[in-house]
Amino acid sequence: MKILVLNSGSSSLKYQLFDVEGENYKVIAKGLAERIGIDGSMVSIKYANGDKKTVTVNLPTHNEALQEVFNLLLNGAISGLDEISAVGHRTVHGGEKFKSSVLINEDVIKTIEDLSQLAPLHNPASVLGIRAVQKALPNIPQVAVFDTAFHQTMPKEAFLYGLPLEQYTRHQIRRYGMHGTSHQYVSAECAKLIGKKGKIITCHLGNGASISAVDNGMCKDTSMGFTPLAGVIMGTRCGDIDPYIPLHIMKYQDKTADEVNNLLNKQSGMLGLSGYSDMRDVEAQYLAGDARTIDALNTYVYTIIKFIGSYIAALGGVDAIVFTAGIGENSPIIRKMVIERLSYLGMSLNEENNNKRGEALEITASDSKVRAFVIPTDEELVIAKDTVRLSK
Repeated sequence: MKILVLNSGSSSLKYQLFDVEGENYKVIAKGLAERIGIDGSMVSIKYANGDKKTVTVNLPTHNEALQEVFNLLLNGAISGLDEISAVGHRTVHGGEKFKSSVLINEDVIKTIEDLSQLAPLHNPASVLGIRAVQKALPNIPQVAVFDTAFHQTMPKEAFLYGLPLEQYTRHQIRRYGMHGTSHQYVSAECAKLIGKKGKIITCHLGNGASISAVDNGMCKDTSMGFTPLAGVIMGTRCGDIDPYIPLHIMKYQDKTADEVNNLLNKQSGMLGLSGYSDMRDVEAQYLAGDARTIDALNTYVYTIIKFIGSYIAALGGVDAIVFTAGIGENSPIIRKMVIERLSYLGMSLNEENNNKRGEALEITASDSKVRAFVIPTDEELVIAKDTVRLSK
């Protein structure tokens, strides 16, 4: 059977097509429709044999984007749309309504729409993708896989804020977390490598970043909060700060709530500290001895260390630490800086393995008391597997 996985953004549509035979999931094509509703829109595809193609085409809505994706898939990946058995959607926010992936019906769509206040940039885009599939392939099952679902095992002590309780009971303000499919995947893969589920801290480090404490396969805490703004310093997001700071800026710098929101989400983090949001640029300046960038990178690593340390306390120990996502998988410098600062745990770095890329491997020395791994994340595979399970 063939499973299509979609990740719908407000102006983009990422996709992967899986060929599934039993437990074997093979990606036969993947690509991106971008600049939907914007001038200069295009759709790209990469086939399993390595061939690539990009088409510049007008994409007024997600309907046209999906149709162009189908056209490219029909040009070398499948012979007919009837080969697609089901579609899985990455859906950012499930609130407390969805503790696991679900088969999509009209009630589910309405709930995703109602939860848009918690993810105004993402949930409406997911609905656009779902509706586009309904229009093009009205008779096949669709599945929603939520970024927040894996974190729904957090106990109240981990997700409640110190606010009047009605802010939670009436207004749903609590810690939700993000990147759940990634944390779920890499923690499960790590459990295989260490031979037990154990106590695992997963570090999803990309332009957006989050850290999770996983105990016996279940999330006990995670660094992102009510929104993806919380937690460690990120590419353009500030991470955890004194909650009065936004109010102070509004009061004394005469900025609106929207201006402060933009400042915290798009002008802060590594961009605000160093002048660069791409970690490759940050590292280049760091190695060149730029003082501003050295301070920024040390601050970035320090926030990671603080969360790891607090999660060791919350878990009552740790068996393994996992690095994943764009920075976690591809930055030997960041991994080395983190592990060196965790040497008190009896960790030491395997320099040779730490400089390898593109594979799951241990990066700590054989005598390390706490082990560290690089595990490439595969959120699309998680979505595909849940789609198969629920659509049968």
